[in-house]
Amino acid sequence: MSKKKSWIEKRDQDLEPEIKFGPDNWNAAHGGNKMLIATPSVIDETIKKIPAGRLMTMTGLRETLAADHGADYTCPLTTGIFLRIAAEAAEEERSLGKTSPSPWWRVVRDDGAMNEKLPGHGPLQQQFLEEEGHRIVPKARGTTLVVQDFEPLLIQA
Repeated sequence: MSKKKSWIEKRDQDLEPEIKFGPDNWNAAHGGNKMLIATPSVIDETIKKIPAGRLMTMTGLRETLAADHGADYTCPLTTGIFLRIAAEAAEEERSLGKTSPSPWWRVVRDDGAMNEKLPGHGPLQQQFLEEEGHRIVPKARGTTLVVQDFEPLLIQA
């Protein structure tokens, strides 16, 4: 029986990004047919470029990756999965004593909300963002937490 891979091992696999023809419905929605399938390590390197106090949305992350690799768009499904791998690997590194893991918490949903699929299911992301000086508030008419006035803080890596 094989040993389960750690998050770090999953992130650090020797994989190369690929550009493929995307599904017709995604091509129509994203305005092109060259779809990037990134890798966990490529996503990790991209989020390392987000400075403290700044943010990137999931769409901004996908647009940056596509531009960096000459694609029309980046696969939204694999980007979410690979972001989680990078985030879990960073938290695994933190548990091993690394003091400056990749700042995965700086990637928020397109509306500025916490991403409950990342480590800690939202509260950990909120904690790290508040430590960087962001104000987290409930979304209007709801219980979802968002970064207040996040739009001016957005970057393209």
